[in-house]
Formats: sequence, C-alpha cells, structure tokens
Amino acid sequence: MGEWVGVKASDGNELDLYVARPEGEPAGQLIAGLVVVQEIFGVNAHMRSVTDGFAKDGFLAVAPAMFDRYEKGVDLGYSKEDRQTAMTFVPKLNPVASLADVEAAVEYVRAQTGKKVGVVGYCFGGTMAWLAATRLKVDATVGYYGGHIGHFAEEKPKAPVMLHFGKLDDHIPASVAEAVHEHNPEVEIYWYEAGHAFNRDADSHTYVPEAAELARERSLAFLKKYLGS
Repeated sequence: MGEWVGVKASDGNELDLYVARPEGEPAGQLIAGLVVVQEIFGVNAHMRSVTDGFAKDGFLAVAPAMFDRYEKGVDLGYSKEDRQTAMTFVPKLNPVASLADVEAAVEYVRAQTGKKVGVVGYCFGGTMAWLAATRLKVDATVGYYGGHIGHFAEEKPKAPVMLHFGKLDDHIPASVAEAVHEHNPEVEIYWYEAGHAFNRDADSHTYVPEAAELARERSLAFLKKYLGS
C-alpha cells in the first residue's frame, strides 16, 4: 500500500519515510496527516501495517525511519537475535536528534495535506510522541507505553495528548504515568490489563487483542476529534 520517500531533517540528516495514502479518498475527504513513530525494531512489517491501518482510516500516514541516522534500512523481527540487535541502537538514541527526524516527517505531511498533523508512537515512539507535543508544532499526539516519558514529565504539552500503558508492563513503572498526571493533569491516560507492547499484533508474546482494540478505538476517536476540523 505504501511507498518510500526521502526527506532531510533540520540538522541535515537524510532519512526515509514510509508513506501510506488513503485509497480512493478524494482530497477533500482526507482527515489529516499523521506521523507514526516506530518501536526499536525499525519501520518493520508491523509498523508498516500500523501505518497502513491509519491510512485506511482516512489519514495520510507516514512512518519515519528513525534509525537511518545510524544504519539504513533497519527492519527487524522479534526473534532473540533481532531483539539483541534492536537493543544495540538504544544507547545511540538522542531525543533531540530523534525529534528532528519526527519534525521532518511532520513538515512533509503538513506540506502534502495542508491540514492538521498528529503524531502517534509506540514504545520508543511513545516517548517521541510526548516530546512532539511539548516541543514541536503539532495538533495532537498519542503515546503507547513510552518508557522514558517520565524523564520529561514536567514539560508542558502544546497540544492534546493521550497516553496508553499496560498495568502488567515490567518495563515501565506506574510512577511514569503518575509523574505526567502530577504535572499535567489534563493529559488523558489509560491503563490496560496487559504488559508491554500489547498493540504489537505480530508478536504473540506481547499482543493483547482486547487492550489493543480498545486503545486503538480511543486513539482514533481522539485523533479525529482534534485533527478532523
């Protein structure tokens, strides 16, 4: 469904975007633009599927290849070996540099649509979604199980934010969401009977259908509310 295009971030980094466009939708019926920020496995088949799904819902959805700064074409699965490879990228990640890549994707979508732009992210991308709300010019963001959000909980969002966490997540303590709520009580925070990465339907070890479906239903309604006018 999608295609790849190249863009350049403000610091000169060149990266690819996976772009999924609504099929058969007249331009006037396009809801808005949406940037989908990956987990630590790259823009793999699962993230492309998630991006395609938002396009089917009426968004021009793009997924920036956030690891292009370090290695082009990262596309990992969920085997033990791939997980180990994915973890090697974690120490390299810099939130300021990563946010420049998100911003490049936001600007691309805004130029393509002339409409509002939102950001939705998962795990690593969940933290990026939070920072997009506090530091970039976007219109709404949704973050799934962003473990490092707690480091930035005192920052003030400039756009509406919705966050999703799993009650059984052994990677993210409840204190992360509690810190966000303390400093920003207006942020919508939801908890699910699930562990980490419960939306990852390509991984039977983490996927929790009931939680994923409810979180997506809430996210879609939220995005349409704030991006649709």
